[in-house]
Amino acid sequence: MSWVLVSSMEGLTMNIFLRSLNYIRQSLALAVVLVALASGVAWSMGSRVPVVGTAVEDFQLVDLSGKMQSLSQYRGKIVLVNFWATWCKPCTTEMPAMQTIYDKLRDKGFVVLAVNELEDDAKVREHIKQYGHTFPVLMDRDNKVANQFGVFGLPVSVFIDQEGRVQEYIKGGLLTEQKIDETVARIQKQEPVKAAVPR
Repeated sequence: MSWVLVSSMEGLTMNIFLRSLNYIRQSLALAVVLVALASGVAWSMGSRVPVVGTAVEDFQLVDLSGKMQSLSQYRGKIVLVNFWATWCKPCTTEMPAMQTIYDKLRDKGFVVLAVNELEDDAKVREHIKQYGHTFPVLMDRDNKVANQFGVFGLPVSVFIDQEGRVQEYIKGGLLTEQKIDETVARIQKQEPVKAAVPR
């Protein structure tokens, strides 16, 4: 009789131990996800990244003033399409460089289209006003354009030439004034295209 009781107690102890172990595993998995989100890593359901040198499919998005804008309306200009969000620290860190080069080159055939991902207009408008950005800000409310460009994580920057072809695809917060300036100059000279590899 005592052997059966001891055996039952061992079984109960093992069951409690296994449940505790499972709980610890689930807690660790949740902690990893929370740490990743807190560190500024963003996920979206991006499709395939466009191949450098290929034509980009046109898109239309509404800007902060409610006006519909399309990529094709900028044909003949070099376009920097930048996917971003206000909560993304690398995104907001590179925006002043984008503004500086936009101010410098907008009369020379260069435009920045800052495509905001899934945030409400009021929050984005407040951010843009606070930092004094004047380039067009487009609202990708359903993530369709981000998916079209294979965006998986923010920020992503895509340089498109005057004929509507991808000339450079940059994932991560790599944009500086120098990087933007050099890329635009290379596209203007039509030097061979390249794909940027995140560091």
